[in-house]
This record gives sequence, structure tokens and C-alpha cells, in this order.
Amino acid sequence: MLDLKVEVDLTVNTDLVKQILTDFVRSETHRVGFDRVVVGLSGGVDSSLSTFVAVEALSKENVVALIMPYKTSRKESTDDARMVVELLGIDSKVIDITPMVDVYFAMLPETDERRRGNKMARERMSILYDHSAALGALVLGTSNKTELLLGYGTVYGDMASAINPLGDLYKTQIRQVARAFGVPEKIVAKAPTADLWMDQTDEKELGFTYEDVDKLLYLMVDKRYDRESLVEVGFQKEFVNRVYQMVQRSHYKRRPPLIAKLSGRTIDREFRYSRDWGV
Repeated sequence: MLDLKVEVDLTVNTDLVKQILTDFVRSETHRVGFDRVVVGLSGGVDSSLSTFVAVEALSKENVVALIMPYKTSRKESTDDARMVVELLGIDSKVIDITPMVDVYFAMLPETDERRRGNKMARERMSILYDHSAALGALVLGTSNKTELLLGYGTVYGDMASAINPLGDLYKTQIRQVARAFGVPEKIVAKAPTADLWMDQTDEKELGFTYEDVDKLLYLMVDKRYDRESLVEVGFQKEFVNRVYQMVQRSHYKRRPPLIAKLSGRTIDREFRYSRDWGV
């Protein structure tokens, strides 16, 4: 537990957040001409919360969940995902990604766990976007602010989506909002994991807890503390430097691909009409 010289309160007004997230999913889905969303449901708190938000915003008939285990995935994860499906009464499909992943890595037996994990994440997103086309549904995002800032995700994998209701909530805030939406406590309280290999957990892989890093990120990003100030209020210098580097080095993951500028009106620079222009 950190012993800081400054109070860091990450408590959110859950009633207000519920209203904002619900309105966001409803308005942004309808704004671009869609009525439905499809979500990759892992059985974790993030994807479960996104699914609950979508049902509140669009009704259960307009939300489809895909459960996509790999052979090393925990049975508990699939069971928890099924529990969410049953609680909400939504349509779902279980798609085992083992055959498509293994046929690729059969040619590359030396591949390490990180590459395999990235491939699994992108395989799942590929399936989600295929179902998006088949169902006429937007892909709903599930990445939270902590993961996005740390770059703890796979580009064009779990970080991809059409709209993301969770991207401005730190992991510790996700748990608060999930409880407010009625996500089962069993899901909210369990150790976060991307379930990419046996016994993998987020905090074990990262080397720190979400509770600690959320406080650091809040002061660093939201309150604009510099590194020296973060050390002064009680964070270890090594921890501050590591997190700072993770945020800095993963910035490319949080922005669209860079376009070489040749004209007077380059996409994502001078050409920046709002999304409702012309729709």
C-alpha cells in the first residue's frame, strides 16, 4: 500500500457516469446509422461492463456477445461470460479460436508467449469485425484508461473498436461503475487477466497493482504532476520512471496511423470535420 503525502480520490459519481456512458453508446451508435453492437465478452469486468452499458443503451435485442476462448483459457472465464449472457438475456456465440491460431503457429514453433498473445487478440478482433459486417453492428470497445495509457493492449487487437465507453475510466473506477450497473461481484472482484496464457494475470505481468498505478497515472495525466513532484509526494522513483516510459513509448498505439503530409488539407490535421458532418 502506498503511503502518499497527497490524497488521491478516484471515486466517481456512479449515477452520473451511468447516464453519460448509456447516452454515449446510444447516441454514437445511432449517429452513424447503426442500431446494434457486437462485443467480445471475455468474462472479465471490462467486457462485462461494456456489455451491461450496451444493453442499457440499446436494449438486449441489439447487443450480441462473442465468447472466444483459446485452448489455454480458463474455464472460469467462459463460465463467467455465459453468466453475463444469461443475466442480460442477449444473443451470443462461442467461437473457439484455437484452430486458427494454432495452424499459424505450427509454422513458427519458436514463437514466444507475447507474440502468441498478440495473435490471439487480433484473431478475436478479426472475428468481431467480420460479425460486425454480418450483423450490421458496431464493434464495442472494452479497453479502460489505465490499459490505454500504459499501452497494455494489442494494436488492432483488443485496443480496436468503433466506439469505446470505458476509455476514460481508470481500472479502479471501472470496478465502481460495474457494481453500479449490477455486474456480478464474482466478476468485479476477480484478478484481472487477458487470459492469453496459463496463469497469466495483468498485475503479475505488469509488476504492480492497478490501485497503485491508477493513483500515479491520475496525478501524472489528469493533474499534470511532473516526475520530480510524483517522487516528492511518495512514489518510488523507479516506479515513476517506468510508468512514465510506458506511457511515452506507447503513444503510437493511441493515435491513428501517421500520414505523410503532402497537401494543404491532410486527413486528421486540417481536414477535421466532426463525425456528424454529412450524416
